[in-house]
Amino acid sequence: MVTDMENNGSKTYEENKEFYIPDYIFLPDSGVEDHAEEPTYPVLVFINSRSGGQLGGDLIKTYRQLLNKLQVFDLGEEGPDKVLSRIYANLERLKNRGDRLAEYIQKNLRLIVAGGDGTASWLLGVVSDLKLEPLPPVATVPLGTGNNLPFSFGWGKRNPGTDQQTVKGFLGLLKEAKVMKVDSWHIMMRMRIPDNGACDPIAPLELPHAIHAFKRVSTSDSLNVEGYHTFRGGFWNYFSMGTDAQVSYAFHSERKLHPEKFKNQLTNQQTYAKLGVSQFFANVGHPSRNISQLAKVKIMKNGHWEELHVPRSIQSIICLNLPSFSGGFNPWGVPSKLSFRNKDYTRPFVDDGLLEVVGFRDAWHGLILLAPNGHGTRLAQAHRIRFEFHKGEAAHTYMRVDGEPWKQPLPADDDTVVVEISHRGQVNVLAHGHCKAKSVNDPLTPGSSHYGEGSHNGDDANSGDEEWEGGSKKFGAAATFKIPEDVDISHFTGTLSATI
Repeated sequence: MVTDMENNGSKTYEENKEFYIPDYIFLPDSGVEDHAEEPTYPVLVFINSRSGGQLGGDLIKTYRQLLNKLQVFDLGEEGPDKVLSRIYANLERLKNRGDRLAEYIQKNLRLIVAGGDGTASWLLGVVSDLKLEPLPPVATVPLGTGNNLPFSFGWGKRNPGTDQQTVKGFLGLLKEAKVMKVDSWHIMMRMRIPDNGACDPIAPLELPHAIHAFKRVSTSDSLNVEGYHTFRGGFWNYFSMGTDAQVSYAFHSERKLHPEKFKNQLTNQQTYAKLGVSQFFANVGHPSRNISQLAKVKIMKNGHWEELHVPRSIQSIICLNLPSFSGGFNPWGVPSKLSFRNKDYTRPFVDDGLLEVVGFRDAWHGLILLAPNGHGTRLAQAHRIRFEFHKGEAAHTYMRVDGEPWKQPLPADDDTVVVEISHRGQVNVLAHGHCKAKSVNDPLTPGSSHYGEGSHNGDDANSGDEEWEGGSKKFGAAATFKIPEDVDISHFTGTLSATI
């Protein structure tokens, strides 16, 4: 069979044949072809053409020039669930007919996903839900604004070039990548069916990809409770609630209204920063936006739910799985040896079955992460977390999973909204070089300094775990932090707040 790639040029084929999958693997009526050459690193490429301004579309063109165009998919045209279901069904069909190449590809397949964190989580969720065997490892290309997932695993956080040389370079790094196990987290949201009107989180057409993972469970599902609507989904990086999710929601809303203004990663990040500072001033004097006023937070300990003390000043809470948040910062930081002894902290790993729970007072507090050893208010490590919302403190709050935010209405009836997070198996991710993510089975590789050493300012007792005293408490580890001189705070106070 003469392939599309061979037609494009024998030189291109020879340079990239170790990644190439032949046409017949994708065709439902194809027969067995014993003469086909085994690719060393067979890949499927998923690209969100809407990510990175025009970069997504350009990246699709380049990958299709270098590989078989049938193995490169535009997520704007077809979802990964349909693609993977179709391909794996065909692999099984060919394998049952004695096709050795189909069996080899299924065992060695690697996936590449290019997009924002929400796109990467979308693909990871599909891989997890389909229960593919064996689980194909996923490499993430940074094509969004924050790019926390690719940054955690050594793939960088800047949007990539789209020329052939850059893509060939990435494929070269793919050959050297190692497979890491990463915890998957299940999130369940339950709310009482109201006497009058609907109680859905948000109009379905407005939901981002990550929230599409929330599906109303059927009456036969074990999670279904009579008298309640129940939704569920998953995440791999973080779940957050409060001010940070509110800023993210404002950013996404503004981008939907004016997409032409959001075609450059640097511009996107600057707009995001302005929204964050603006939100600091908007939330001053609004105690109902504090987490403790909105909900009880509970963690599972020894088989029982225990209420977690959340300081009254905390306006954002983050349940973190990976060591990267908000564009590469680590809100958990590096606790000191004293913290290990006093608070029973363990070293955070991406496959230890634990989430790190961190709080921030406001968007301004988040600037602490710019300082050496800066971190948020460490609250707990937990394998199950539960949020029970109070009656009437606020009409709504903001939530976010893996970079995708939504505005969550809070019904007026008492104890009507519950969000519960629990461990849900693992996925395989490809890591390159000295990445930030660490495995419990290999704590020193990828590289890291000795945990808890040299962190003189990392002691929780001096880093903001207590309340502010008269609003004048220093920024914990960032006691010497100063706002850059070229930042005009007054410029931020009146901008974009109407979006929020």
